[in-house]
Amino acid sequence: MTGLWQVSGRSDLTWDESVRLDLSYVENWSITGDLVILFKTAKAVMSSSGAY
Repeated sequence: MTGLWQVSGRSDLTWDESVRLDLSYVENWSITGDLVILFKTAKAVMSSSGAY
C-alpha cells in the first residue's frame, strides 16, 4: 500500500504534515492523482529517501 505522505517525505515529515497530506488526498481524490502516487511510489522505493 502507498499513500500521498509515503511518497512526499515519509519519515522526514512531522505527524501533522502526514495527517494534512492524508486529509488532502481524501478531499481531492481522483484517478489521475492515484496514478501520480503510483509513479511517485516507484521513485520513492528506488531512492529510499526519508526511509529510516
